[in-house]
Amino acid sequence: MDQLVAMRSFVRVADLHSFTRAADALGLSRAVVSTHVADLEKHLRCQLLQRTTRRVGLTADGAEYLTRCQRILAELDAADEAVRRTRLAPQGRLRVDVPVEFGRALLIPALPQFTARYPELQLEVQFNDRVVDMIAEEIDLVVRVGAVREPHLVARRVVGTRLLTCASPEYLRTHGVPAMPEDLRRHKMVGYLPTGTRRAHRWLFQRGPQRIRLSLPFNIAFNSAEAEIRAAIRGAGVVQSMAGLVGAGETDFGGLPRRRA
Repeated sequence: MDQLVAMRSFVRVADLHSFTRAADALGLSRAVVSTHVADLEKHLRCQLLQRTTRRVGLTADGAEYLTRCQRILAELDAADEAVRRTRLAPQGRLRVDVPVEFGRALLIPALPQFTARYPELQLEVQFNDRVVDMIAEEIDLVVRVGAVREPHLVARRVVGTRLLTCASPEYLRTHGVPAMPEDLRRHKMVGYLPTGTRRAHRWLFQRGPQRIRLSLPFNIAFNSAEAEIRAAIRGAGVVQSMAGLVGAGETDFGGLPRRRA
C-alpha cells in the first residue's frame, strides 16, 4: 500500500461523501478508490468511513484521522510548491567568486539587470584572482578564465573574448608600430603577473590555425589587469589584455593589428 496515495483517496471521499465522485475527481476508478480506503482501514485496524447506500460519512476515528491527513497533505503540497517556485524563480543565497577585473568591468554593469530578473536571490560576490576551494569556502559559483582542470566541477562557457595587443597613439608615434609579434622584442612591454606567481603571462597570437606563444621581456608588470591597461593608456608601452577589459578605454589605444585569442 502507498499510504500517501491511500490518504489522498480517503480525504477526497470524506470531502465529497461519495466514492464515485472522489474517483472522478482523482481520475481513478471507483474500485481503486475503494481499495485504497479499505487498505488504509486494514493498516490502521479501525473503520474510517460509515457506508450506506445513499451516503458516506466519517466515524469518530475517521474524523480525527481526516484532520491529521489534511494537515500532512497540506504540508506536503506546500513543500512541493516551494521547490517548484525555486526551480521557476531562483531564491536564497548565491555566493559567487569572480576575478577582480572581470567583476569590475563586466559583472558590476550587469548587476541591475540581473537583480531585476531574480529579485528573490541574495547575491554575495567576492573579487579575487586566487584559486579557491569551492567546498571548503562554501562558494556556489566561480568565474575563471581558461580551461577547467578539476574533473569534478561542472563548467559552462559563459562568454568568449579576444586578446587585444594595444598601445597608446602617443607611444606608437614615438616608437613605431610593430608589424609582427617578434617586432615586440624591440618595444617597451607592460605585462600581467597572475596572483601567486612571479612570472608574467606569455603573450598569445593567432593567424588562421597557427598559434604562437611568446615569452617577452617586460619593462613593467602588474598583478592587476586594470593597472597594466591604465599604464599602457598613459604611454608606458604595449599591453595585451582581454577585449572586454580593454573595451572601456579602446579610444585611448591604437595602431597595432589585433590578434585573436
